[in-house]
Amino acid sequence: MRLQRALARAGVASRRGAEDLIIAGRVRVNGAVATLGMSVDPDTDEIEVGGVRVRQSPVIWLALNKPTGYLVTKMDPKGRPTVFDLLPESAGLTYVGRLDVNTSGLLLLTNDGNGANRLMHPRYGVERTYKVIVSGRSRTEIMKLFSKPVRIEGRPLGLCRFSTRARRGSLTELTMVLNEGRNRIVRRACRALGLKVESLVRVSHGPIRLGRLLTGEWRHLTSIEIRRITRSFGSQN
Repeated sequence: MRLQRALARAGVASRRGAEDLIIAGRVRVNGAVATLGMSVDPDTDEIEVGGVRVRQSPVIWLALNKPTGYLVTKMDPKGRPTVFDLLPESAGLTYVGRLDVNTSGLLLLTNDGNGANRLMHPRYGVERTYKVIVSGRSRTEIMKLFSKPVRIEGRPLGLCRFSTRARRGSLTELTMVLNEGRNRIVRRACRALGLKVESLVRVSHGPIRLGRLLTGEWRHLTSIEIRRITRSFGSQN
């Protein structure tokens, strides 16, 4: 992996901060002054910052059932609650994609930068499943709308499949499986079709499902789930 990523995963600094340390000549790899962009093997190479040996943190994968009202960011200048207020302290932990403040459900977090990238990068087409309660059109109208290609800002919506279920009154539950993660894409698609989103929950991301995890709770992914990520999307360090 890149040296700056190894330093970030070990909790030494952010990637940008790690780059500054390397440029300043404060990082050594196997006794030699490091250069920006060089590759290292954290398990076998000896990495030092300011003469202190860097110890790598173990790979961590967490699943959080994000509540509404929480921002997916590490720090908010306005002091609003963030998902990191709900999580244990872990070096180099970052979120795998975002959910907006009014969206709840499955949020994956990890210190495995390569694995996170593969779950987010458009070229891998990783599926995400959302359950959306909408109003504004009948269930029959909604089925007709989604039976045709939907375009958002000139690009087709990455809709793999969908289903609908009638809810109380004029509400419809729409299950959408997308293979893309553009910013607020579900809300934008609904708005383009004249639908008002009453609630939005992500219930799966790649091979990981929300399951029975309660709102605001988190858990470690199982070894089986991590292997599924590794095998499906090639998460390697």
